[in-house]
Amino acid sequence: MITSTHNPKIQYVRALQSRSRSRREERAFVVEGVRLAEEALAAGWEAHLLLYTQDLSLRGLEIVDGFAAQGAQVELVSPDVLRAVSDTVTPQGILIALTISTLPYPHTLDFAFIPDAVRDPGNLGTMLRTAAAAGVGAVFLPPGTVDLFAPKVVRAAMGAHFRVPVYPLTWQEIHNHLNAYALRVYLAAAGVGEAYTQVDFRSPLALIIGGEAEGAGQEARQWASGHVHIPMSGNVESLNA
Repeated sequence: MITSTHNPKIQYVRALQSRSRSRREERAFVVEGVRLAEEALAAGWEAHLLLYTQDLSLRGLEIVDGFAAQGAQVELVSPDVLRAVSDTVTPQGILIALTISTLPYPHTLDFAFIPDAVRDPGNLGTMLRTAAAAGVGAVFLPPGTVDLFAPKVVRAAMGAHFRVPVYPLTWQEIHNHLNAYALRVYLAAAGVGEAYTQVDFRSPLALIIGGEAEGAGQEARQWASGHVHIPMSGNVESLNA
């Protein structure tokens, strides 16, 4: 059992939790809790390291066995150690460092989502979760958007990382994909263009939603072929993004 927070494996997890540079260099990120761990196992994502505590539920222990069978490093740790490396207030007894994987590009694509300059981790995670629920086939992530694998993004997305392909790309690469899939591009902007209830969304399309402070950037506006908005009463300016 690991009981010291100075253990190299614990320091490795701490670095993944706190620094995007470490996640990029190690090609790894962290998921916490039974539900996300279960989804990662079901989706076949590779684990670098799994930490768990003795009070983990039977459902959680089955996940431990599943990753161990795949050859993952599995370590029993004390509750204090898990709390020290957790990004949550009340850890559920399991934490996994997963290999960052990219799902393959779809052969056909009729609905893409582009979150532009979204810097709040909770907002991006919620958008990804909503994209999964709405049937988005791919997410193109432009420069200037928060790290896809930051802990708060992963938690808020609630497993969307394992279900929706997300591709960090330059704007030129995004433009190339939009052309390749022949997608019409709608930019969401407060009070601009057509109301969403008046737009025909049945044709292949990409939807751009800009960030919290300034909305979509110049590159996004350059590639948009139409604008759409949600009519709002009162003096409400936006809905988080």
